[in-house]
Amino acid sequence: RRFGITPAQYYAILAEQGGKCAVCGASAGAVHQPRLHVDHDHVTGRVRGLLCGQCNNGVGRFGDDPELLHAAGRYLERFKIPKED
Repeated sequence: RRFGITPAQYYAILAEQGGKCAVCGASAGAVHQPRLHVDHDHVTGRVRGLLCGQCNNGVGRFGDDPELLHAAGRYLERFKIPKED
């Protein structure tokens, strides 16, 4: 209700996303992620999808700015440490 969608619409989005976070793929219902958060555009209020708490928080902390998120990704790639086997 807070974002102008009904529970039925929430569950329809959840089903469309396969029950997973639209960014990282974390499953809804996991012990650490009992539900997914409704992500929305802070300017228009339009619902974009459902995200886990971490992804929702991350997107919000980057001000919903795709360029800033891309820059963060490039930064992480530049300093990526190879995983050991």
